[in-house]
Amino acid sequence: MPKMKSKRGAVKRFRATKSGKIKRKRSKLRHILGCKTTKQKRRLRSKAYVSKADEKRIGRLLLIR
Repeated sequence: MPKMKSKRGAVKRFRATKSGKIKRKRSKLRHILGCKTTKQKRRLRSKAYVSKADEKRIGRLLLIR
């Protein structure tokens, strides 16, 4: 049988934690930063968790669910 391969694009964007949650980077920090406040940009630098609704779908791309 051929090996199961995870989606490489998803592997670069998401990481699984030990507790089984999936971490992600926040969006909207690439361009048009002049109109965003410093507080907003600082908050966007922090990591976030994937929502419960999307966890199963993204887990399938990473081959962990």
